[in-house]
Amino acid sequence: MSSSVIDLVATEARFGAHNYEPIGAVLSRGEGVWVWDIEGNRYLDCLSAYSAVSQGHCHPKILAAMVEQAQRLTLTSRAFHNDQLALFYEEIAALTGSHKVLPMNSGAEAVESAIKSVRKWGYEVKGVPDGQAEIIVCANNFHGRTLGIVGFSTDPETRTHFGPFAPGFKIIPFGDAAALEDAITPNTVAFLVEPIQGEAGVIIPPAGYFTEVRQLCTANNVMLVLDEIQTGLGRTGKLLAEQHEGIEADVTLLGKALSGGFYPVSAVLSNNEVLGTLRPGQHGSTFGGNPLACAVARAAIRVLVEEGMIENAARQGARFLEGLKDIRANTIREVRGRGLMLAVELHPEAGRARRYCEALQGKGILAKDTHEHTIRIAPPLVITSDQVDWALERLATTLTQDLS
Repeated sequence: MSSSVIDLVATEARFGAHNYEPIGAVLSRGEGVWVWDIEGNRYLDCLSAYSAVSQGHCHPKILAAMVEQAQRLTLTSRAFHNDQLALFYEEIAALTGSHKVLPMNSGAEAVESAIKSVRKWGYEVKGVPDGQAEIIVCANNFHGRTLGIVGFSTDPETRTHFGPFAPGFKIIPFGDAAALEDAITPNTVAFLVEPIQGEAGVIIPPAGYFTEVRQLCTANNVMLVLDEIQTGLGRTGKLLAEQHEGIEADVTLLGKALSGGFYPVSAVLSNNEVLGTLRPGQHGSTFGGNPLACAVARAAIRVLVEEGMIENAARQGARFLEGLKDIRANTIREVRGRGLMLAVELHPEAGRARRYCEALQGKGILAKDTHEHTIRIAPPLVITSDQVDWALERLATTLTQDLS
């Protein structure tokens, strides 16, 4: 590393909280699927900021919308109307078939907002006794890092020394419909679940699981809340991951790609029944639904659809998955994926996945390890066939090495 890289990394370590362990590249520019570090080295981004830059880095049409809006009006707070919010509501509702929209900023805020909303619905509509609402979640979930959310995580790293935690959550195995049925009581107001568990290592549930989940929630008057913050907006080759089984959630959470990586934007999408319980003063956000955020989000979803990124994710994801499965390496335990949400799980004896991510950096690919032995691969949805093949060549070379 050059002295400038070392200096920047050292300065970050000196002044910043040590709550991240980044791969060594110091990035300074991005375009499409590519990013460059301060030394001019080019990398294929196979993380997409955890799907936040699904439309590619610095998409020119989203950038133009952001610049245009920033020159006109950036923030009003929700104390006043603005000329972008209604249009954002209309367009996101038309795209997803939602009836009500609650705009927030981060994905974690969307999750917290959904928890508050389904509890309120449970007390005021379903008739659950005050203070007794239960929400069912899955083991190995990842819904964010707020205090409320980490309280129902099963990952010791996210929980240790952050308690005490709020009650009201039941944890069941992911992909087990019978466990959900057993956990439901008259006080259950919602089942909060990821369609694919991303942080856990791209864990895909058994076929038919969400069909059964939908039936159980409907039969027991339980709101199905799907956290599509990573899986939504084309990542899995469908607009929403729920479409792979032809179901509809009662509450859908979007974030990350909702702004194409330009600005923190998230949204709770729901039916009138759940979000209709909120009254003025009961929930809000200074920045949620601001005109800059809405203009950026409108452009982000427009290019996603108009430029065929969802369909491209399905095509290139199938090509990438097939190519990964063709790699003959003793290091590989399993390859998983749907669309451009992919993972390579290594045998424990192959060593930490981070070692392989660091080796990939040397070959011009930026990927991220998770849960010790899994490499996540999630490039922007604008990736081409040639770029997929280029990545596969370097992944094959790296994964056939013994880095243990």
